Amino acid sequence: MSRCSFLGCGFGSVPWYLHKGRNIPCYNRNKGNRAMTEADLSSIRTALEDGDFALAQQQLAGLTMPPSAELLALQAQAAYGTGDLEGTLAAYGELYHLHLEANRLHEAAFAAVMVGMYLMMDTGLMATVRAWLSRAERLVKDAPDNPVWAWLAAVRTYERLMCGDMPGTAQWAQRAMDEGQRHSLAPPSIIGQVAMARVRIHDGDLDEGLSALDDVAVELSSGHLDPLTTGQMWCEVICAMQWIGQHDRAEEWTEAMERWRHGAAFGGLNGRCRVHRAEIMRLRGPCDAAEQEALLACEELRPWMRREYGWPLTELGNARLRKGDFAGAEEAFLAAHQNAWLPQPGLALLRLAEGRVDEALSMINGALDHPFDVPSKERPPSGGLQRAPLRDAQVVIALAAGDGGTARTAAADLAEIARTYRSRTLQNSALAAQGRLALFDSQQNDAIRLLSEAVMEWVSLRMPFEAAQLRVELAAAHRAAGNDKSAELELDAACRAFENLHALPWAELAREHVPVLAARQAAEPEQCLFRCEGDMRTVTFDGLTVYLKDLKGMHYLERLLMEPGREFHVLDLVAVERGSLPVGGAVGGTRRGADSGLGQAGLEVFDSKAREAYRQRLAETEEDIAEAEANNDFHRAELARADRQFLIDELRRGVGLNGRARTVGDGLERARTSATRSLRYALKRISQHHPSLGKHLVRTIRTGSYFAYEPDPRAPVHWTT
Repeated sequence: MSRCSFLGCGFGSVPWYLHKGRNIPCYNRNKGNRAMTEADLSSIRTALEDGDFALAQQQLAGLTMPPSAELLALQAQAAYGTGDLEGTLAAYGELYHLHLEANRLHEAAFAAVMVGMYLMMDTGLMATVRAWLSRAERLVKDAPDNPVWAWLAAVRTYERLMCGDMPGTAQWAQRAMDEGQRHSLAPPSIIGQVAMARVRIHDGDLDEGLSALDDVAVELSSGHLDPLTTGQMWCEVICAMQWIGQHDRAEEWTEAMERWRHGAAFGGLNGRCRVHRAEIMRLRGPCDAAEQEALLACEELRPWMRREYGWPLTELGNARLRKGDFAGAEEAFLAAHQNAWLPQPGLALLRLAEGRVDEALSMINGALDHPFDVPSKERPPSGGLQRAPLRDAQVVIALAAGDGGTARTAAADLAEIARTYRSRTLQNSALAAQGRLALFDSQQNDAIRLLSEAVMEWVSLRMPFEAAQLRVELAAAHRAAGNDKSAELELDAACRAFENLHALPWAELAREHVPVLAARQAAEPEQCLFRCEGDMRTVTFDGLTVYLKDLKGMHYLERLLMEPGREFHVLDLVAVERGSLPVGGAVGGTRRGADSGLGQAGLEVFDSKAREAYRQRLAETEEDIAEAEANNDFHRAELARADRQFLIDELRRGVGLNGRARTVGDGLERARTSATRSLRYALKRISQHHPSLGKHLVRTIRTGSYFAYEPDPRAPVHWTT
């Protein structure tokens, strides 16, 4: 098969309807009228092939000309490569109308498919995708052998997958493979192959689905496919592995996608790659790097009209939850919910950690009874794989609430899901659930046996946080059996693991869950010094004094050391360091710091071009609703109305009274990233000159939306400046 471009508008390096070497008239701003030669086109094509999208866009910007098919295709490629989705959609939309006006119906159909494809990949607005695909189908209905059908089938495949229609996905995937083979088009064929494998996995035919994905991985690694198709399909196979909890294989393929990202990433794929990396980092721990990767993913997937924005926000919340940054986790989870994404089971587990057990149980039960119907390929659209993480959390939460019946139902369903999909992760989750139930039923010996086995399996799977959490349950089982020494041993192992994962709040919760058995004598506070004199600092800790150059991060650290246990909102820290607030000045409320000099930056939520794009997508959504209602396809109409409501809500967010643009500040995430970077650099410098202090601070400093210094109360430290 040819190395065709998923990105471009044709079946090869040049669209099939253009003749290579043809001169296209154009007008240069500085030189007046001239004919644009093949050399001009060749230079732009070379920049695109080299991945230098900015150069290609610059070269295109230096030309003014009447619209032409090839130049519009080149503009679309350059725009997408630089992250300008609307520029891509506008170019392909103009190309569609250009062909339509010239009665080149099949070429217009292909341009319509391209608009639908990019809308699908980067917005998740399936109603607008269907509207464009319907236009394309009407234009090629008299040409069943036209190669447009290969691409149309590929896009239809993922429109069906993201809407949870697995039989429809299989039907269109087979057609994409058949049409791709017939016309020697590699991208539609492999898109269909990956989608068919995901259908088989979803339906429980694991061996055949995984074998097909292994074949795809070999093809992606060969370099025979164009960069965009390669990146898109790496993302797909990783999502499939995350579905069933095969994290080792997901990690291997994430590393392959990461290598691709450094050489060819563009569009939203760069951000999606970061989310996959964040997921793996979170599982392996500690979560500091996972949080930063998730934050970067949020920045890259933030652009307007992106339905999947809740995905990186949820991953950000999961990373912060594991760190014990409960305030930061809540902020991320609620933002995901506001962006029409289901932040469960993370939000329910956060409520459990906060002691709000009834609220946690209500949340997890509601998530199972009424899952969000949001088009997504990142999360299983239906069935057991969708329920598995919710059931796992439901067992823990229901037992904490004393609801043994709900916990038993959840554990039985989880065991059945594990039998179907035969994933070690799912099987061990089911085993841990049985151990927890045995402990709840006062069957201590069974609980100790089951929980011990599950702990060892989590360790083998390189999932230390899960192992540490289960060790707390195992400690409780030993204590219930009267074996205090074993209980203390397991509790100590759990707390040490949490400390190594930079998750001190979880260690404190563990000690509350299983109180420390041996009495400990409170130690006298150690007297330490952290004094700034000019541009130097005198630092004394553990009997050693060093002298360090003062840094911005040292100022943040000083504020934390002076008030152990107090949470400082990141905007408070930055404002104090900049002199916007007096030291010790507090801004009340959970959103304190919002007016500390970093609040409203005067940025428009949407510019006029973006608002117009939203209105255009609304018109396309109305078109899909009308077609669905005409065909009595009520489910499709319901999905389209959900897309319409999303767009209306977004427009309301960006447009104020009388149509005026609203503005919003961007200070919080920027401040969080900057302050964390500065503090970590300061800690690195301290570690180089005072290793024991560096180790102490890494273990006791917490970052996120709220920063805190949380030393072990059993070994208090008193700092002076």
